[in-house]
Amino acid sequence: MTAPSEWIEHRRGDGELLGWMCPRGDGFVVIDLLGRERSDAIDWLEAETLLEETGIGYLADAYELRLEDDRWTRVRITEVSAIRIRVKREDWGDMTVPHNEYLLPFPPAGDLRAVQTA
Repeated sequence: MTAPSEWIEHRRGDGELLGWMCPRGDGFVVIDLLGRERSDAIDWLEAETLLEETGIGYLADAYELRLEDDRWTRVRITEVSAIRIRVKREDWGDMTVPHNEYLLPFPPAGDLRAVQTA
């Protein structure tokens, strides 16, 4: 899947894509770069403001990926597009460990989740 054609891109001043606004009812639902809904239906200006405030910093957070055997492994996002998401197994910067990458469809459904911190 790719981003549906009815989703309206929102970019910040330097052209970086921040997410989309999806028309719903009389408003717009904010969709982040991982395809997650970040709001209920809100007006256009609120949607733009929310995307600007949310930014892209959450992409640097730690995530977990569900593997084929249903185990979860810690990963970092390395690429995001409206076509696919690329993650790599968290290696904590250790250049001696194997580089394991995974390609996920967009959106990644329930196979990718943010690491819960205490």
